[in-house]
Amino acid sequence: MSDLLRKPAGTSGKVHDITIDSAKGPKSPGWGYVGFGLYRLKAGGTVGEDTGDLEVILVIIEGKAKISAAGEDFGEQGERMTVFEKLPPHSVYVPNATRWSATATTDCTIGVCTAPGTGGHKARVLPVPEQVTRGKGTNTRYIYPIAMEETDVADSLLVTEVFTPSGNWSSYPPHRHDEDNYPQMTYLEETYYHRLDPDQGYGHQRVFTEDGTLDETVSFSSHDVVLVPKGHHPCGVPYGYDMYYLNVMAGPLRKWRFQNHPDHDWIAQRDS
Repeated sequence: MSDLLRKPAGTSGKVHDITIDSAKGPKSPGWGYVGFGLYRLKAGGTVGEDTGDLEVILVIIEGKAKISAAGEDFGEQGERMTVFEKLPPHSVYVPNATRWSATATTDCTIGVCTAPGTGGHKARVLPVPEQVTRGKGTNTRYIYPIAMEETDVADSLLVTEVFTPSGNWSSYPPHRHDEDNYPQMTYLEETYYHRLDPDQGYGHQRVFTEDGTLDETVSFSSHDVVLVPKGHHPCGVPYGYDMYYLNVMAGPLRKWRFQNHPDHDWIAQRDS
């Protein structure tokens, strides 16, 4: 199995625990910014973590949970019972050097998005994002920008959700953000947490560099995570299945600047 594809460790509790160290491997040299954890909890289940030197954005992917962070009680968060209700997500920001806890009030799934924190933001419930449509034709997808650079809500983290309809492509045309060369491009590591509807579906994601030093295509299932340390990273879903993914990005600069693959940039230019 590809080192870029991470399968869940079971169906309950903490099923993903991708840290800066655990993300390193033969295909991901120098990974040093992004972490991602995933909890699948039954109603009544409680979890908590110290943030250490990392900031955290908790995304209530589905279900509801009572959230406390940095000594504050933020009450019950969450609205959609399944992610494919496509209602906007509820999220809570937690700074480094604090602690958070969650108690599930229904069965729930919580994404734990992490990156280096500098203490520049206080714990709070993030604004519920409005939906954005991107792309045309079979490149159409629907986005909830939870914490992108347009909002000053985090030190390092960039977090977004994407819903891709049956038979469509996403993160397309192929693009990369693997050079620290602002304003032309920013270096951002990235994780994709995927879900499919119906749940037995599958999708494909290719992670590749223009020089061919990295070129892997993985087939993912619901609850799988794909790591993108560098290169282009389009993904697609077959007819009959809808695709969701939660993106976590971070790097030395909290800005998202990318370049499309030169062979395929004509698609973006035509559709702009």
